[in-house]
Amino acid sequence: MLTLDKCYIISEIGVNHGGCVETAKKMIKASKEAGANAVKFQTFTAEALVSRKTPKVEYQKLTTNKDESHFDMIKSLEFKRDDHLPIISYCQSLDIDFISTPYDIESAHFLDKLGVDIFKTASADIVDLPLHEFLASTGKNVIISTGMATLGEIESVLNIYRRNNNNNVVLLHCVSNYPCKFDSLNLKVIQTLQHSFHVPIGYSDHAMGVYPAVISVALGARVIEKHFTLDKDMIGPDHKASSTPEEFKALVEAIRMAEISLGSPVKQVQDEEVQMRLVSRKSLFVSKNIAKNTLICEDDLTLKRPGTGLSADLISKIVGTKALRTLKQGEMIQYGDFS
Repeated sequence: MLTLDKCYIISEIGVNHGGCVETAKKMIKASKEAGANAVKFQTFTAEALVSRKTPKVEYQKLTTNKDESHFDMIKSLEFKRDDHLPIISYCQSLDIDFISTPYDIESAHFLDKLGVDIFKTASADIVDLPLHEFLASTGKNVIISTGMATLGEIESVLNIYRRNNNNNVVLLHCVSNYPCKFDSLNLKVIQTLQHSFHVPIGYSDHAMGVYPAVISVALGARVIEKHFTLDKDMIGPDHKASSTPEEFKALVEAIRMAEISLGSPVKQVQDEEVQMRLVSRKSLFVSKNIAKNTLICEDDLTLKRPGTGLSADLISKIVGTKALRTLKQGEMIQYGDFS
């Protein structure tokens, strides 16, 4: 079970390891040091995922060899089956959660047999209903990205999990571009998803900088995913839009500060406000001399700092009473001064 008492932060290594186990381990270690709760990989075979005539999308054309096909790009980025177990063991040794995105049912079966407890599905696969049927049947945690999806498509997928009595589902708001523009983020959709589906909502962040993720936390996001790289100049399609270790650490720190700042919805006097409250609030003072046994009038009273005396809500109870002693201008009035 995912524990979401505070924001769960995922370092999306994805395919940025380039198929190299040692690079993957360096990324896991750097992610842990930056404060991530989990690292996420992708589990697929090129043959099962991509037809040979699949074109590259625009950002892939800009970040990879133009003479390389989409199929060949995907093939070069495969996370080999034999590499999973040592990577999972390495994550366990560092006490960081291992997550992977299966792109087909066979890959999902493989991860399930390895004992993986948390699956993540790609935005594009919200229409792969057989894949979701299998994942729902495991009863395990499934984080579902919703980029490019309509509310109706999201509802259809969630119905699969409901039929399987799997309540361990998180939806991630997402915009499927790398990087995506700020004016397309529509972070208010996080609240739309909350109100529509009543499951935990998170945010898969493909924008630059820390601000969108911080805003998403303020809007209620409980899971944040962000692409991770050791160096933006590394070879591969996703490095340019990924966070370096330093950027990811800054992201984590900003999210944790946002959580602290959001605090509790209960309005109450904070400990650090007590002194200011006593000094800067006002109390009732005598505005001019009042002889003993004289009726106190409203213009005999004024409000001044500090706030350690009687408050203004007592004016109506004091006006019309008698002064029990001679009250001098500038005195703070006390309960025993009138009757």
